[in-house]
Amino acid sequence: MALQTISLNKAYGGIEGVYKHASEQTQTDMNFSVYVPAHREGTKLAVVWYLSGLTCTHANVTEKGEFRNACAEHGLIFVAPDTSPRGQSVPGDPANSYDFGLGAGFYVDATEAPFSRNYRMWSYVTEELPKLVAEHFPVDSGRQSIMGHSMGGHGALTIALRHPGRYRAASAFAPIVAPSHVPWGIKALGGYLGDDKSKWRKHDAVALIEDGAKFREFLVDYGDADQFLTEQLRPDLLQAACEKAGIPLTLRRQSGYDHSYYFISTFMADHLRWHAQRLGA
Repeated sequence: MALQTISLNKAYGGIEGVYKHASEQTQTDMNFSVYVPAHREGTKLAVVWYLSGLTCTHANVTEKGEFRNACAEHGLIFVAPDTSPRGQSVPGDPANSYDFGLGAGFYVDATEAPFSRNYRMWSYVTEELPKLVAEHFPVDSGRQSIMGHSMGGHGALTIALRHPGRYRAASAFAPIVAPSHVPWGIKALGGYLGDDKSKWRKHDAVALIEDGAKFREFLVDYGDADQFLTEQLRPDLLQAACEKAGIPLTLRRQSGYDHSYYFISTFMADHLRWHAQRLGA
């Protein structure tokens, strides 16, 4: 698969790159970033996938996530995809709201017109991009983990639950854990997947757990000053589902933190250390 390099910058001895390619899944050009730490020639490295939240591109975590020092220390490749297809021909929300359409792909494969042609972020993140990254970067496909923030936390949890043999670890910052029951998720899942709520369950972490999906353990942080905590995030529902299913969950309430990258960057190194321990890095 052809890959175009947009930029390369040295950081902590490694290389932060931004790349573009023509996606078969989304039928658009897609940008993503990859940090590769310094390593011996021929060495394969563990890889952490990071899924971003509403309104974000790859650039938000790349510029504000403060992950490179920890990745260099632990020998982790860090991959950050975009959150949706983009381009003049890509349909967005007719109301131009931030929580649907461009920048809000919700990591699903849309089935509803006019979104079904381009909004195939599930297949893009779980199939197409991993193949591309494995072709061009020194990843050890047997040592992968996944994490994300908000909408991306939703994506990370659901992808881990549906691919438990692929990822050795999964964590999230302020994830949307039960999109079928909160305004952001109801709007997105209804718009992309239609009104049949039975189809939503495979993209709802709490519903997946209720339906028997398992994962070895989760780490989840949220801030108690998060303005979206009560209405949109509902970590209590994930806690109850994991307890009932016997899935180990470390759920940490971080005092005074909000939903922003100030919160994420504060705990990023801690999450990456946790991932590295489980990746054998």
